[in-house]
Parts: sequence; structure tokens; C-alpha cells
Amino acid sequence: MKNLLTITGMFLMFFIVSCSSGSDDDDPILNPPPTSITYANTISTIVSGHCTGCHGSPTSNGAPMSLTTYNSVKEAVENRGLINKIETGVMPKTGAMLSATQIQNFKTWQTNGFPQ
Repeated sequence: MKNLLTITGMFLMFFIVSCSSGSDDDDPILNPPPTSITYANTISTIVSGHCTGCHGSPTSNGAPMSLTTYNSVKEAVENRGLINKIETGVMPKTGAMLSATQIQNFKTWQTNGFPQ
């Protein structure tokens, strides 16, 4: 009987420790790795949903440039202060502001060297 209690106790201890060691910080679905943020799978979707209404091809509503290609969006981040404009709410002029996650995706994309 004593051996049965010892084995059962060890099993329960192992079970409790193995269940409590995980964390959501490592969950690739809840927190995608920053290296997975590319123009093709992340940035172009954000731009299409929030920017190309004015920054399309052709542009409209007085937009100074198109944001329909990788190179044009990259240039806007590098030389036209696009991230600052979306952070401060200057852009987009119409519609909803970008979420904090979407803004962070732009920053990560820039930090990672603008992967296509």
C-alpha cells in the first residue's frame, strides 16, 4: 500500500509540474514570431485595408503617392515618415486608425529589413 501511495504521489507531482510549465508567450498562434512579418503576408493586407482607398493607383483625395507596391510602401516608411503618421493618427485620414498590433507589425517589418 505504501508503494502505491508513493507511485501515485510521484505521478501527480509529475502531472502538475508538466501542466504548469507552459505559457502563452510561446504560442505561435497568439504571438506569431516577428520573422513571419513580411510585406506579402502582413503589410500588404494592412495597406490594402486602410490605405489604398486614397493611395491606390491612381491616387485619389489628394494623396501624394500610390502605396500599391512593395517598393512604394518601403519608400514611404523610409523617407516619408509613414510609421509616425499611422502612430499619431495623421493617417489614415478616413476610416479607422490602425490597431497597436498593426502599427507594431510595420515597426517589426522595418526592423527586420523589410522582408518581402
